[in-house]
Amino acid sequence: MIIEPGRGTHLGATLVGPADAPEGVNFALFSAHAERVELCLFEGGRETRLTLPERSGEVWHGFVPGLGAGARYGYRVHGPWAPDLGHRFNPAKLLLDPYARALSAPLIWDPLMQGGVGTARPDRRDSAPVMPRAQVCAVEKLDWERPATAWSETIIYEAHPKGLTMGHPEVPAALRGRFEGLASEPILRHLRHLGVTTLELLPCAAFLDDRFLVEKGLRNYWGYQPVGFFAPDPRYGGPEAFRRMVRGLHGAGIEVIVDVVFNHSGEGDGAGPTVSLRGIDNAAYYRLAEGGRAYVNDTGTGNTLDLSHPFVLRMVMDCLRHWVEDLGVDGFRFDLAATLARDATGAFNAQVSCFLAAIRQDPVLAQVKLIAEPWDIGPGGYQLGAFPHPFAEWNDRFRDGMRKFWRGDAGQMPEAARRLAGSAEVFDHSGRAPWASVNFLSAHDGFTLQDLVSYSEKQNQANGENNRDGHNANFSEALAEPGARGARKRAMLAALMLGQGVPMVLAGDEMGNTQSGNNNAYAQDNPLGWVDWGREPELVDFVARLARIRRAHPVLRQRRFLHANIRAQDGIRDLIWRLPSGQEPCPQDWHDPQARCLCAEIRGAAEGPEGGAAREAVFVIFNAGAAVEVALPEGRWTQILDSAAPDAPETACDAATACVAAQSVQLFTRPTAPQEQ
Repeated sequence: MIIEPGRGTHLGATLVGPADAPEGVNFALFSAHAERVELCLFEGGRETRLTLPERSGEVWHGFVPGLGAGARYGYRVHGPWAPDLGHRFNPAKLLLDPYARALSAPLIWDPLMQGGVGTARPDRRDSAPVMPRAQVCAVEKLDWERPATAWSETIIYEAHPKGLTMGHPEVPAALRGRFEGLASEPILRHLRHLGVTTLELLPCAAFLDDRFLVEKGLRNYWGYQPVGFFAPDPRYGGPEAFRRMVRGLHGAGIEVIVDVVFNHSGEGDGAGPTVSLRGIDNAAYYRLAEGGRAYVNDTGTGNTLDLSHPFVLRMVMDCLRHWVEDLGVDGFRFDLAATLARDATGAFNAQVSCFLAAIRQDPVLAQVKLIAEPWDIGPGGYQLGAFPHPFAEWNDRFRDGMRKFWRGDAGQMPEAARRLAGSAEVFDHSGRAPWASVNFLSAHDGFTLQDLVSYSEKQNQANGENNRDGHNANFSEALAEPGARGARKRAMLAALMLGQGVPMVLAGDEMGNTQSGNNNAYAQDNPLGWVDWGREPELVDFVARLARIRRAHPVLRQRRFLHANIRAQDGIRDLIWRLPSGQEPCPQDWHDPQARCLCAEIRGAAEGPEGGAAREAVFVIFNAGAAVEVALPEGRWTQILDSAAPDAPETACDAATACVAAQSVQLFTRPTAPQEQ
């Protein structure tokens, strides 16, 4: 087999010539500090090693004539073993191409993957017997239309790509736990009924079952240990299966967002395996400390990728465009996004971040939905509100504020008001909109909604860490009565769906799914971590009703923030907070530790185009306390929701007051009066 110089312009393995009759494959790999790079081709049980013959700057490349799609390959990279200087080259280790678009098998830790320990002890055992191969893929562009849902109309449903379908009795057995199962008719029917617009999937890219879990007999269920950033994980299916899933969801009008992890890799710290980046060029891909011998660990996973390096940034940008243009996704949720916006010194600076600047100017990526998890564990790592347009952000203050308010904690009324109004004090700057706040009650990391009302303490014994893992501050409460649990769940879901911002529902919360109190089910690839279908069909219908109400009343999902400003068209404020008495709260009322009932009269925002939120007013009552009688504002109102009576039809109100049950939400609406138009 021969190899020619090829070209270094396109990294990865690229088919050259017509897709149906390619001339061969061009291979290109970045490594600034390598001394030699071997391309390893696999056919049957035989490995053929070809030295890449050419180098263009820091890119090594070669062209193999006659090779086509499906060819399996890896790399062996030669260079110094000098961990004290940041170099961990070891040609005994077969390495995955960071640009690989498909893998032959899942990646599971094995002792043969260990690169070595100390400064003079590289591990010379060959890792090829336990390493998956990268596969050459033809690149196909999309041939279908995207839903393109506006942010103001978005309702997100966060789900695990396997766990959503494993327990569904109507999903064909062969599709359960696979990408295509997510687009099966039973799942599409549920999502359409629920009224969600956007499916947000936990990591879909190829990840490592790491040593910590393998040695305990557990598995990496969530997938936050990435290695093959471009490749859909073979546990769920290959690139074509992923594309078929996206096509099916798009056909149902549902967008697809994927959770991506570019803050670290699954190789961990210096004691971790050598499977890709570490062996290709450790000093370039990772942020190092102590002269190179240690890894910066702003992520809590052992290492941190260096996105200030141009080739690392290029890899991330090429990867994101691949998932959009070739695989069809509609956006990304960036895990530990504060890490991505740190500079070479480790400081967070959204204004000069190479990563944020690259995305914002990119004509492809600037058009898709971008969501930041705005924190990490590094210095100054909590950065809620600091990301620029067009990013939205996970708002954990909404999560914690709503949990405390509905639990009945003292003095929570001001915090609840801020969160329900879109967290303007956090996000209303630099032209950002209320949709910058992605509101949620629960997410994959933490208690499910059912467990929030069933457990006072986490129950993580199944993880094998003596219940030390997972958050301790859950703001949950073990309610004894099923009726009380149901009332609080409905009230919390109503608050989520009626608040300003973008609501995100955790898969299973709409049907009472439980993880038996485990708030860190990252290693539970079993029924504990999977969605348990059919538990509370009546709650599903209630959430669907909330989605219909939100969709029908734009005043609940405004594009401008509400600041209680006077509207030019009618002289009435766009937001008026009220007490149950009907009076507006004074400072003393806001600071009353016993206050449990908060009411809001809402109209279209004073700022922005007239009529942008329709010609109506709504009155919402959030009652976290005992039953109370609430005075309605002047006018003739129609009650369209009472979470205490979830099946009750819309009712015209003749009385001046409403009887509001404990732990409930009521919503009233009316057209604006003629003088308000």
